[in-house]
Amino acid sequence: MEASAMQIEQQMTVLLRRVQRIHLITATGEVHLDRSAYGIMCQLADEGPHRLGALAQAFGLDPSTITRQVQALEEAQLAVRRTDPSDRRASLLDLTDEGRHALEQTRAFRRERLRTVLTGWSAAESEDFARLLTKFNHSVDQLMTAERGA
Repeated sequence: MEASAMQIEQQMTVLLRRVQRIHLITATGEVHLDRSAYGIMCQLADEGPHRLGALAQAFGLDPSTITRQVQALEEAQLAVRRTDPSDRRASLLDLTDEGRHALEQTRAFRRERLRTVLTGWSAAESEDFARLLTKFNHSVDQLMTAERGA
């Protein structure tokens, strides 16, 4: 396990560097989405409208940081805050139609690039990687949740 932990840690470091490069080379369309904008927009598209506090918690960020990032999305008219129907004192952030379109374009381009990267992989290898990456991310989420509760 020690040797595999060492290799995983090294490869995670490589992956983090690659993620930034992937983000830069997959920027497309008229709207440039920085990493934080892309992450927030994916969260909203995948899980629906969120309160800002829930977004901050989901990303492990300070609420003031999320607020600044959300303001940039609102100024670009990619997201909008609306009154939360379950608590009229609160608001929910959701994507605008323009935001959904920009995200769909970006995701389609990124997925096409990913298909190119995985060209030499068998279907079984791609499925295994997707399964294991999902399991890894779930394990990280569990650890973060446990540490917040401690």
